[in-house]
Amino acid sequence: MSPSSIRTKRWTRREYERLIELGAFRPGDRLELVGGQLVVREPQSTPHATGIRLVTQALRAAFGPGWNVEAQLPVALDEESEPEPDLAVVAGGPRDYLASHPSRPVLVVEVAFTSLEFDREDKGSLYARAHVPDYWIVNLVDRVLEVRRDPVPAAEAPFGWRYRTVQSLGLEAFISPLAAPHARVAVADLLP
Repeated sequence: MSPSSIRTKRWTRREYERLIELGAFRPGDRLELVGGQLVVREPQSTPHATGIRLVTQALRAAFGPGWNVEAQLPVALDEESEPEPDLAVVAGGPRDYLASHPSRPVLVVEVAFTSLEFDREDKGSLYARAHVPDYWIVNLVDRVLEVRRDPVPAAEAPFGWRYRTVQSLGLEAFISPLAAPHARVAVADLLP
């Protein structure tokens, strides 16, 4: 059987959430729904976990009250995607999301080492398709912050969208989140 003749099942977000409710996955399973596919998430190395903690701390200070800075929690992007980014910033408080997961993050951050290409290409296209205005990758390989903004349609991208603006910022740089333009975040504060 050739790879092109293998059929796969695409999952909807509703089906995925139902599987979770039914206990189809073990508590330690690290899965997320990306474009209808169940994807195994990157293992938590010490630098990866430290990066998540550093970014969480910096973004909570940058955004302040009225914003949720959520680490590795589901974001309901569309009918076939419920990723669990390393961090997502959403307006409001925790009780605002009792009925459903947040769907409109103003900033998504992935801390990447082994998943760098997937985070750039697949997740970048997915977040652009969902019109996430600000997508950051804390690149542990090159020790830089990659900032992606301005989502635009792109037929060649995995999910038909990409970010028009891509910047790579070194340790000496500062960045202001689009949703918190008054804040200045030091890139050095985000990298372990």
